[in-house]
Amino acid sequence: MFVLESAAFQQGSAIPPRFTCDDANLSPPLRWRGLPAGTKSIALIIDDPDAPDPAAPKRVWVHWVLYNVPATSAELPEGASGRRLPAGAREGVNDGDHTGYDGPCPPKGRHRYFHKAYALDIVLADLGAQARKADLERAMAGHVLAMAELVGTYARD
Repeated sequence: MFVLESAAFQQGSAIPPRFTCDDANLSPPLRWRGLPAGTKSIALIIDDPDAPDPAAPKRVWVHWVLYNVPATSAELPEGASGRRLPAGAREGVNDGDHTGYDGPCPPKGRHRYFHKAYALDIVLADLGAQARKADLERAMAGHVLAMAELVGTYARD
């Protein structure tokens, strides 16, 4: 079974401030196991379906778009976004309109952050510097062997 985990937080628990806009805003350490046979690459999307207010969500806010992580990789270290990615991995544009990771920064209430890893049967063509979540989802269509999900939460003081 394909599983996504983090040494920084457990399923359903709070994401430490270090990985948010209230501190260092580093991408969290992530690791996976149980890739299905035939996996050629891994894609990752982190998003928040509770924006802007969990009591009245209006949109899904995308925090990170990452693809072409080699299937030989088993993890992403803390702070991987931008400078410590595995060879060949590519980052897309988040909803803050920049490339790379953009940590939790909820304006109101406790939000849920879905970390979704996809095992793909292909290495995707370069989607370009302005690729967004929708572009990645279109490119992955028909190529997802398995998906693993890790949900963390965060609320600002």
